[in-house]
Amino acid sequence: MKKILLMGVLATVSSFAASRPNVLFIAIDDLNTSPHIMDNRETTVHTPNLERFAKMGVLFQNAHCAAPACNPSRASVISGLAPSVSGVYLNAQDWRENTRMKDWVTIPDYFRANGYKTMGGGKIYHAASLSEGGYTGYMDPEPWDEYFPSKEKQMPYEVLPPEKRAVHSSTSFYGGRFDWAELDCEPDDMADAQVVAWASEQLSKNHDKPLFLACGIYRPHIPWYTPKKYFDMHPLNEIELPEIRADDLDDIPDAGKNKLKTKWHQWLLEHDQWESFVRGYNASVSFTDDMVGRLLDALEKSPMADNTVVVLWADHGYHLGQKQHWEKFALWEQTTRVPFIIVAPGVAQIGKSCAQPVSLLDIYPTLNELCGFEPIEKLSGESLVPLLKNPQQETGRAVIITHGYKNHAVRTDKWRYICYEKGDEELYDQLNDPKNFTNLASHPEYEAVKKELAAQLPITDAEKDPVSNSQSKWRNKKPEKKMGK
Repeated sequence: MKKILLMGVLATVSSFAASRPNVLFIAIDDLNTSPHIMDNRETTVHTPNLERFAKMGVLFQNAHCAAPACNPSRASVISGLAPSVSGVYLNAQDWRENTRMKDWVTIPDYFRANGYKTMGGGKIYHAASLSEGGYTGYMDPEPWDEYFPSKEKQMPYEVLPPEKRAVHSSTSFYGGRFDWAELDCEPDDMADAQVVAWASEQLSKNHDKPLFLACGIYRPHIPWYTPKKYFDMHPLNEIELPEIRADDLDDIPDAGKNKLKTKWHQWLLEHDQWESFVRGYNASVSFTDDMVGRLLDALEKSPMADNTVVVLWADHGYHLGQKQHWEKFALWEQTTRVPFIIVAPGVAQIGKSCAQPVSLLDIYPTLNELCGFEPIEKLSGESLVPLLKNPQQETGRAVIITHGYKNHAVRTDKWRYICYEKGDEELYDQLNDPKNFTNLASHPEYEAVKKELAAQLPITDAEKDPVSNSQSKWRNKKPEKKMGK
């Protein structure tokens, strides 16, 4: 299918490709929403560069990932296929080995076929600093003209503290990688800074083709090893913890609780470390915001400043103790809602926000329309160009988030409905209960609401492909260590 579609595209690409907009595609890992650009009432980190970016285009206030885990989320963005269509549900699946994805035309495939120069750097596909193999991750080198640091490795090596691992944590959690530490190094030494510097250099050049440039920023992914200057921005005595309730898990079915990292949270409470770990996350968010600022500075100074579509997205949200949980891997608002901004000169309104539910699955069809490509019929999302032109219009849409086989959340402008594989349910009134404290699913008066929302669930769910062996290989090889100064 891939070869047939690409041959058709190549036959229609003409000289007008040179007049198409460039694209800067910014992917951020584990970034929770910011209160200064989004009314999420969860985090307290000031992100001036994200705020500055939001003022350049349209901020989607109610945007959600397709899956609250790195690999299925990124695979869904790059392919435009929902997990229930592709069968990519877990981090431990090499998405390109998946039966339905082997020959699928991804975003960089399609841009390259349409006459673009494709360049990428950093974490775009699933990767991690867990091991030598993790730096490569589930990369697809084929559609890229150039990749930094190489087509064999997505990310530069990370800077580590002298203690190497478990500086402030326990080796029981990800081998000590659920951790934070102040690094005695300059921001420029960080792996993300190297990727951003490379991307900035590409923006400064004149290219003989329109450019599709992808830049992946790994922070604030754990471990939160970050230069000391960013910790200094968040004094420990000023850290605000997210609001929680002691009985918050009492009305949650076992299907919703069985993967929570409550042991992590209990360890933090027992060792009086909750504020310290939130501080570590916040420091990494400030570092990430700095990297976004560097990219925007480079774009504004570049020869392509007035003809570049910019898409910034995070692969999922993040828990910082809400529901006694950390990280992602859940279907609540804190995990699925993401920062998502599109700047499209001459198309998108400037400095506006959109409150309608949208999905990261919408990135592929939106870029296709903005760049004048032929639409791909089987994509799971829909173009957001109408909302870029009129962010205030109401769509009445519901978006779907999937976590594992047959576990889904339905998010509308008012409701969040969760249905697990065995039929267990949760229902939240997002307008009056934005933090998902009260599960209304057992209340008889909401039966009609649940029925209406359940009608939005996928009709079929693709069977899971066998889990790839490559995930275990990540952990069997030790990564090369780069030590902090």
